[in-house]
Amino acid sequence: MADATQLAFRNPDTVAPPIGAYSHLAIVPPGSVLIALAGQVGNAADGSVPGTPEQQYENALRNIVRLLESEGAGPQHLVKLNTYLVEAMDLAVVAGTRKSILGEVRPASTLIYVPRLAAPQYLVEVEAWAVRPAKDERNLGLR
Repeated sequence: MADATQLAFRNPDTVAPPIGAYSHLAIVPPGSVLIALAGQVGNAADGSVPGTPEQQYENALRNIVRLLESEGAGPQHLVKLNTYLVEAMDLAVVAGTRKSILGEVRPASTLIYVPRLAAPQYLVEVEAWAVRPAKDERNLGLR
């Protein structure tokens, strides 16, 4: 049975190294349960939306962690992150926030600048993909 320790992250020497704290490849072991998370905007748990992209990014990552936990997973189960920004952010701040919330995980990642998200108050959206061991099938959304 697959577990998070069997996830493999690689950066082959046939391409340039990653330009940030991520991996070029994420290899998912057989028998894993795929968890696809909808893009998370910067809403706080109470539904409020902070005015800065930095605060929204932090909220989006915290929402991802909460969603993963609801399915018996955590940041160590992440295999892919797609981050959408409406305006530029200091990438050192992005990296620091990500590390403080997600730890040392380095899933395959993409950062994209877009002209607008679902509503004008949203400045950040983060989509995530994770896998967890298949040993516990009660959380497959069949409730």
